[in-house]
Amino acid sequence: MHLSQRVLEARTSGTIRLAEMARERTAAGVKVHDLAEGEPDFDTPRHIIEAAHRAALSGQTRYTSVAGTQDLREAVAEKFRRDNGLKCTADAVIVGTGAKQLIFNALLASLNDGDEAIIPAPYWVSYPDMVMIAGGLPVVVDCSKIGLKIAPDALSAAITPRTRWLILNSPCNPSGAVYSADELAALAAVLREAPNVAIMCDDIYEKILFTGEPFATMAEVAPDLAARVLTVNGVSKSHAMTCWRIGFATGPRDFIDAMAKLQGQSTTNASSVSQAAALAALTGPQDQVENWGRAYQSRRDKVIAAIRAIPGLEARVPDGAFYVFIGCGAVIGMKKPDGTAIETDVALSEYLLETAGVALVPGSEFGSRRHLRLCFAKSGKEVLTACAKMGEALAALS
Repeated sequence: MHLSQRVLEARTSGTIRLAEMARERTAAGVKVHDLAEGEPDFDTPRHIIEAAHRAALSGQTRYTSVAGTQDLREAVAEKFRRDNGLKCTADAVIVGTGAKQLIFNALLASLNDGDEAIIPAPYWVSYPDMVMIAGGLPVVVDCSKIGLKIAPDALSAAITPRTRWLILNSPCNPSGAVYSADELAALAAVLREAPNVAIMCDDIYEKILFTGEPFATMAEVAPDLAARVLTVNGVSKSHAMTCWRIGFATGPRDFIDAMAKLQGQSTTNASSVSQAAALAALTGPQDQVENWGRAYQSRRDKVIAAIRAIPGLEARVPDGAFYVFIGCGAVIGMKKPDGTAIETDVALSEYLLETAGVALVPGSEFGSRRHLRLCFAKSGKEVLTACAKMGEALAALS
């Protein structure tokens, strides 16, 4: 069997690879603190599970419309109107098998060979490979020295006649950086001068926000650009529903139709039972989502203090999501007890997994070497135990 060049050039997701390594060690009886995979440790709320159960028992186990059930699309449109101030109707909404599929669909539906997509780094691990598989060229802009967010002048410098997308992720995985309304407005001023550039807003961590300020998204801040903004969201992170696989998006009606056409030739509709669960998530009580947000913030504060107490590590306080992006540059080059040097963040993550039983993702997977990503969507006790073991393992370096 022949493989396409695009698939040969694509990488295996680093987050998935580290999570698999952690699961393999756990299956072998080795204790692992898995802080690699970005998944809430909370259970899906009971009323959501019960809604899925009722749907299955009542016969909602057949195909739905490719773009999703009418009830769910109406609920998504209401969510975008209520939470984000968007002028959204159900016919401009598509439901997919996770936000990840919708991002992939959007790129496949829009990119021709050689088209470019601007991706601020650090970035979610899959963006560049998705762009490449779709035939495009990822244009990575290093934002490590400008607050981990793309600035207007950096955006302007990156735009070329072949630019088709700017991909924004706020709150950001892995950095936790959040774009304020003013920062988005400044980017919008640049984009108004580049009419061929569309904006993809990956807002999947919207509900995990620690700034005390209202969440902002591009189509809300710059409604005059709404005709070229795709807003992507879902229930995976907000409602602890990662493996229910439901994401949703809104944008220009003709583009949503194109995404639906593509989806109709791949997965067709998302799971009907999962759609019923997502409907309950969006229309039911939200108190658990709010309580989880407070729990995440408490965990964040504890893990920041624990990381900063470890010599050689640095930790910027994230404004959202449930990750700490740890600076480990001072550790790179140090030697393990056996005398071999740790030359990369990948080698450091492997050392911590083997020695401390702590699984973290190397920053190079996110376009920012000399970093490690730690997910604190775990019990506070587990995260602090993991940090203590990391400290012990790093203290053994020379």
